[in-house]
Amino acid sequence: MFYFCCDERRRSAVLDHATLNGIDFLEVKDDPADPPDKRQRTLFLHFLKDLGPGQLKKENIRIAGGERIKGIAVTSAVAGATSPPGSPPTARNVLIVVVSEAGDFSTYTLSLVQDATHSDPPVGFDPILSSVDFSFKIACPSDFDCSPLRICPPDQQAPPPINYLAKDYESFRQLMLDRMALLTPRWSERNAADIGITLVELLAYVGDYLSYRQDSAGTEAYLGTARLRSSVRRHARLVDYPMHDGRNSRLWAQVLVNTNVSLTKGEGRDTTKLLTKVAALPAVIKQGSPAYEKAILAKPQAFELLQDNIALYPEHNEIEFYAWGDRECCLAKGSTRATLKGDLPNLKKGDVLIFIEVNGPGTGVPEDADPTHRCAVRLTNVIHTSDPLGGRFDAAPDDNPVAVTNIEWGSGDALPFALCISAKSGTSFFPKVSVALGNIVLADNGLTFTDEPETPPLDTDSIATSLDPDTVPDPNPALTEVSAATGSRCQGRTSVTVTVLPRYRPRLKQGPLSQAPPYDPANPPATATATMTWDPSDHSSRPLPAITLLEPAVKQVWEPVYDLLASKPIDRSFVVEVESAGAPYLRFGDDILGEHPAPGTKFQATYRIGNGAAGNIGRDKLAHIVSSNNVIASDPANSPVIGLRNPLPAVGGIDQESNESVRQNAPAAFRVQERAVTAGDYQEVGLRCDLGIQRLAATFRWTGSWRTVFITPDRIGGLDVDPTFKSQLLTCLERYRMAGQDLDVDSPEYVSLDVDMTICVKREYFASDVKAALLMVLSNRVLPDGRRGVFHPDNFSFGQTIYLSPIYAAAQAADGVESVVINKFQPVGVAARDAAASGELDLNRLEIARLDNDPNFPERGVLTLQMLGGR
Repeated sequence: MFYFCCDERRRSAVLDHATLNGIDFLEVKDDPADPPDKRQRTLFLHFLKDLGPGQLKKENIRIAGGERIKGIAVTSAVAGATSPPGSPPTARNVLIVVVSEAGDFSTYTLSLVQDATHSDPPVGFDPILSSVDFSFKIACPSDFDCSPLRICPPDQQAPPPINYLAKDYESFRQLMLDRMALLTPRWSERNAADIGITLVELLAYVGDYLSYRQDSAGTEAYLGTARLRSSVRRHARLVDYPMHDGRNSRLWAQVLVNTNVSLTKGEGRDTTKLLTKVAALPAVIKQGSPAYEKAILAKPQAFELLQDNIALYPEHNEIEFYAWGDRECCLAKGSTRATLKGDLPNLKKGDVLIFIEVNGPGTGVPEDADPTHRCAVRLTNVIHTSDPLGGRFDAAPDDNPVAVTNIEWGSGDALPFALCISAKSGTSFFPKVSVALGNIVLADNGLTFTDEPETPPLDTDSIATSLDPDTVPDPNPALTEVSAATGSRCQGRTSVTVTVLPRYRPRLKQGPLSQAPPYDPANPPATATATMTWDPSDHSSRPLPAITLLEPAVKQVWEPVYDLLASKPIDRSFVVEVESAGAPYLRFGDDILGEHPAPGTKFQATYRIGNGAAGNIGRDKLAHIVSSNNVIASDPANSPVIGLRNPLPAVGGIDQESNESVRQNAPAAFRVQERAVTAGDYQEVGLRCDLGIQRLAATFRWTGSWRTVFITPDRIGGLDVDPTFKSQLLTCLERYRMAGQDLDVDSPEYVSLDVDMTICVKREYFASDVKAALLMVLSNRVLPDGRRGVFHPDNFSFGQTIYLSPIYAAAQAADGVESVVINKFQPVGVAARDAAASGELDLNRLEIARLDNDPNFPERGVLTLQMLGGR
């Protein structure tokens, strides 16, 4: 049978016929228990009806086909002699056929013939059901279904010739007209009003538009040619390069008050705002008032609080330093403590003060104050005490005690300069050169907008939104995906349609959108300096777009994320993509990586506007505070808030990264090694941690069950490796650690030096003065002129050989020194390593030289000076 038919009726017709018989099916006997030469040689040929005695003989059976084994002969054919397995004992409709040999894996055909010379079927057998295809290997193990494949493949039509050089309207129009001339030669109408010409021109327009989109997609497909910032951002993300959208700035602001008051942050449109100066407006502005509308129209730089419920006190507006009766005082560079005048019960640990020079040290005039002598510190300790002799320094001296407040701050906020407290010029004494400012609040750049109306409307669809378009569209039927038809022609062809999610990438109508680094007011940074600095390599401090979306109907909030790669199908998150012109676009998930909003969803946006270097305003630029708090803003003329200023400039604002910057940096950024394998790798990545490490050594040791990497840091300034520093360093190195290796941090091995010197002093100098100068030059401190002492900790590191020549040179250069002789140069208590004769002292790999010359800690190094001569 050469037809493939889905409804086979021939078998039923033969069964109903009075005399005709035909083949039903064929079985190949393949019993593993049989000898190998007997297997697959017996065929059970089943017929639709019983066979008569002697009706078929071996001469009536012919087997054709085969590829490797051909010409298989029939050796015997017996009807019903031995029933096949599963058949009745007297199955007379079965013909048992034995062949000369087993065939190969190809398809064979068994046919009923009259004799060797006539191929027609014997009398009484149907001509259609007188042959059957079979395989000798049907019983062999196989992973495929034995059901025959009945597929009528469609005809392959030759595609029409297409001119791929056609890329615009005119070429597409001409191409279609030429094709129509070939298909319908009689149609020659070229009138523009003809319906055929109209359709051709319409399709040419569509082709021109699609061609432009095709060229645009090809342009955006490569980093070197992409024009859209979102395309460049996605290309860079493939090599793990995070293209940044800029960052907003932060500043410390001082709120001046005349009575105790609490300043709240607010939310939405009622967020408390700090504005740069706008002419003819008061210091306090009520939210929503005409003055506020006037201020916003002037487009000032706006800042909003990062803290809430800030207590403000009038005694903190300006606080004088207390020098315990002394005059002409200053706080030295690197200071971490001071004393303030008066009892300040509301001053507490964690508060921020700004030290500021308010008068010129030489003239006492405010205009001569150095504006760079300003710094912020976060208090770590506040102690309320008194000076029992304080009354003696008042205008009317007495012995009454005076209340004072001792304050301390962390080493991270150590004074970067010497701060003058009081000064004298000629006969004039200036007691208040510098002061401390309290009531300091932290704010960052950005103005909050919200789509929430003044009063909730009855219909949520009537809310005006800041997104364009503002509603998720319905799926486009034209974009429905239809899969290729599956199944055979007989079983029926089926195809699956998949509804494509609606394309929804709305644009935020206003910009630039604020990109704010995270800040936790409940757990602020330990220092004021750390609050204003960000580590670019720290992913936890990366800025996030300051925007949230709310579905008013279901009260569900959608949050921004850096990307959707880690989002789950139920995560309500989105990505903000900022284009080159600053326009922010929102991209949602696809129900696989992030949830896609349902069609018809209308979002309500709350976002902030203000970003980049434009927010880095200078000092003393803030002038107005906008509040919805009735205590502060109900009567601006009589408000407890009397002023606002920013003693320090805003910092941290940077503009968004340009496309060209990404093209230059992204291809090589991934070459930065992000794992540590060797000791050198650990030394390299440890310095990236930015924890004040001068140098770092790594040592591999077997600790019993695994290898441990011991990290030995040499901290800047010779600071101790305390538990806090260990924890910070281990946390930083954890992301680089190899699996199966443990990490530990230990302290360097310090080698304390014992140096004995004989100094010959010139006659015109006092020996004591020369000795004092030498002790300063050979100290471990920073000298008044900014130079380091010879034995400053940062002058030495691991395994560094110590030479006598720099010590000789430094001592000989001091005024009043005639000659220098070094008698002893060795580690403390180790006379065997005296290097005075050789002039150099070699140290081991993890040893660092140290000479503090502290009489309280002689084990940290001793310097002995024997002075001869002089006056």
